[in-house]
This record gives sequence, structure tokens and C-alpha cells, in this order.
Amino acid sequence: MKHYSIKKIYFTQYHKLAFNYLCFCRYNPRIMDKLIAKAKAHCEDNGARFTPLREEVYRILLNNSVPMGAYDLLDLLRKSNDSAKPATIYRSLDFLLDFGLIHKLESTNTFVACHHFGCAHPVQFLICDECGDVAEIQSTSIHNALSAQATQMGFVVKQQTIEAHGSCKACAQPNDNGKE
Repeated sequence: MKHYSIKKIYFTQYHKLAFNYLCFCRYNPRIMDKLIAKAKAHCEDNGARFTPLREEVYRILLNNSVPMGAYDLLDLLRKSNDSAKPATIYRSLDFLLDFGLIHKLESTNTFVACHHFGCAHPVQFLICDECGDVAEIQSTSIHNALSAQATQMGFVVKQQTIEAHGSCKACAQPNDNGKE
């Protein structure tokens, strides 16, 4: 099984704060607790319950620096809830996706926590096919170009997630022999 690391790249001051959450929530329970409280309030503000099970799944994703598949999440969830079944994890993931608390990487069928939910934001992922590194960027110019072309065709974009596969900077560097 291939493991992925994730980096998030942000362009606004608000997103820099979210990046700090990404970097430190795994090591600082206080920050993770703030994100959990924010997620709970976000769900309640939208008329939904952030159940203990949903919280646990979100906490697992927050606590991991790599995107995770549903069955990897299920294995970790079973450490605290041995009766958890695949349907349990899929229902929780669907809820978290619907409320913008996580992102799904469609091409790898994995999930990653979103640290800046509650705002509409286009998402683009840069996925290294060699090492599995994943960078999340939010380029308004990509969003605007796509929206403009969609409008010309009479199409309304409701959600935008773009995944680009290639090589990260580290993998694109020539090796010691000077070969690519």
C-alpha cells in the first residue's frame, strides 16, 4: 500500500492560519480541540449533529498527515469502536464530505481533513505519482478560468476539485548520476 504525505499551500492570511492548524494540530491537542469545536458548531449551525462517531473519524483524519482510505480509517476506528463496520465509516465520510469537513482525492480514493471549512473554496491537488506527496492549493485564477469557460457554455459549476498528477520538486530533481 502506498502512503501519501500532504502539504497544504495557501495564498491568503486566513489560509495561513489553516496551514498552522494542519502543521500543529497533530502535536497540540488544544488546537485539535478548537478545530473539533469549530466543526461541531459548523454542523449545528447547519442543522446537523456532529456525533461522537463522526467526531472520531474527523479526529483520525486530523491526526494523520497522510490521506487515508476508508478501510485504513476503519482499522483505526476499530481500536476505539470494535463494532464499527464498513457502512459505519462510509456514512461518516459522506457526512463529513457533505459538510465540507474533509476532501476526497478521487484518483486515489482517499480522504484528507479540511482545516478551513465553512467557506466556499475551490480546491486543486498536486499529486506526485512517484512518492505520493499531495499538495493542496487554492488558485483563484484556475477557478475563475474554469468558471468563465463554464459560463460561456451555459454550465453552472457547483463544486470544483481538480487533481493534477505528476512529479513533485524532490522527485523531479535529477538523481546523483544526473539522470532523470
